Amino acid sequence: MSWSIPLTDVVVTEEDLAAARACLESGWLTMGPRTGAFERAMAEWHGVPHAIAVSSGTAALHLACRALGLGPGDEVIVPAFTFLASAGCVRYCGATPVLADVVSPDRPNLDPADVERRITPRTRAVIAVHMWGYPADIPALRALCEAHGLALIEDAAQAIGAHVDGDALAGAAGALGCLSFFSKKQLSVGEGGMVLTHDDGLAASVRSLRSHAMTSGTWDRHTGRQESYDVVDFGFNYRMDELRAAFGLARLGRLRDEIEHRRAAVRGYRERLSGVPGVTLVWDEAAVAAGSHFAFAVLFADRDARVRARDRLAGRGIQTTRYPVLHALSEYAPFAAYGTLPAAETAADHHLALPLSARTSEADLDAVCAAVSAAA
Repeated sequence: MSWSIPLTDVVVTEEDLAAARACLESGWLTMGPRTGAFERAMAEWHGVPHAIAVSSGTAALHLACRALGLGPGDEVIVPAFTFLASAGCVRYCGATPVLADVVSPDRPNLDPADVERRITPRTRAVIAVHMWGYPADIPALRALCEAHGLALIEDAAQAIGAHVDGDALAGAAGALGCLSFFSKKQLSVGEGGMVLTHDDGLAASVRSLRSHAMTSGTWDRHTGRQESYDVVDFGFNYRMDELRAAFGLARLGRLRDEIEHRRAAVRGYRERLSGVPGVTLVWDEAAVAAGSHFAFAVLFADRDARVRARDRLAGRGIQTTRYPVLHALSEYAPFAAYGTLPAAETAADHHLALPLSARTSEADLDAVCAAVSAAA
């Protein structure tokens, strides 16, 4: 279907095409100097010493868990309201995700109080998700992790550029932070991810594990720095390729301006929808100022109202989406009984994410908000 107003919009500029063309003409496409340059730029952008590029946000989360040595018998606390990779990465390591509730339906990030209730002697880490690009309560979660000797992993896949703790950016405030460059994300290269950390040892582990735990890479051997390699651990093929790194470098310079455009669009939505009967706005102005706005969602009175709204907006050519709670998915139903995580369940059942991108126009906002008002 061709939507008149799609959920998101990715525009490839002449600068992007020139970067891609130069990469293709170089004759080197697998991980190499452009990947290294992208890593250095991202480390500087986030104010961290280490940024390790990988093949996806899911790969970043998996390697973060592996670098911490998580395994069978360990538990990791994860919000029930998140994309499934947040819990899947725990299971890849043989550890067990423990689903926790969110603060409230209109503040659907991990609830530190519920996290504390779920800590057991087997708990090793907490994964804080910055849902839709809005910062989780990192100061409270970090204090809780420090008090119990737990590692804090930031799932910042939807939150590149968000401010999570004063001047700290999403992904730079925990033991490890994980970014995604999937097509719908604020910094999109199609696929790809990155692990951020201040810890030299964790960085070395992630860097090794992303490429089969080999002691040298193809670029090292191509340039004559290494003749061969050893394999020192059980690693993975999670490398980023040069074309995606070239795209990332080309697009990074526009990222702050594009996040500001998203923020202005969100404020436009909030102004137009404030006071509309049957519609509840999510988050508040402080969160809007700190967030980086991967998505803009509103809550409807109940599931039926949300379904009616979705159908009516689709009838006007307006694309929307929603996120289920993990334990509503068949594969994750054994991890929590439905009804035991009420705030997360209500957030999932009642919300719709409306169109938002760095290209969202005033006309788009007018059309979408008119449709929401009519449907509420």
